[in-house]
Amino acid sequence: MKKLESSLTNMVVVLVAVAVITGGLLAWVNNFTAEPIKVQKELVLAEGIKSVMGLQDITVAAEDTITRDVDGKEQAFVVHKIADASGKFMGAAVESSSMGFGGELKLLVGFDESGKVLGYTVLQHAETPGLGAKADKWFQKGEKGDIIGRDLSDGKPLVVNKDGGDIDAITASTITTRAFLKAVNQAYAVYAEQDIDAASGATKRATAGAE
Repeated sequence: MKKLESSLTNMVVVLVAVAVITGGLLAWVNNFTAEPIKVQKELVLAEGIKSVMGLQDITVAAEDTITRDVDGKEQAFVVHKIADASGKFMGAAVESSSMGFGGELKLLVGFDESGKVLGYTVLQHAETPGLGAKADKWFQKGEKGDIIGRDLSDGKPLVVNKDGGDIDAITASTITTRAFLKAVNQAYAVYAEQDIDAASGATKRATAGAE
């Protein structure tokens, strides 16, 4: 059999063939794993909703994606309206996000029907390990920055003490704290159908290059 000549044309043909085969394999893998990943995300979200609402026997009565203008950009918030076994409205779990020190900080925050914070969970973050990453515990009930049970219906947003509020900042992570509180305040504003800019509160940013 005649040896395939080394030429630019042959090289291009081989590269194209490799690219097509690789692309096909990646597409197959993506299609094969997409559904299991989707199911897993749904399970994690469902458990997260139960956790932030502090209830187990609940139903997501409605799920709305609401877009609001935040700092001049459109931002989507997902509101999971919650009902108990009898169909009684119990409040909502709201997906909200803001920019932290290392990137996007995404939360799921639970509110009761009157506007009290029932709980929260961090869905995504890129904060510094050991510093900003402490947000998943710092603001929980009994911790230094405890926000659980805070009633936001009084029109007073959650603000870090360095900005005149009464929430203790995560040690050496004021930027993360501001981002966290902003995400919570935004979540409530959407839940209460208020204007984001008027209700977000903790929007001030430090200009220093450290947490």
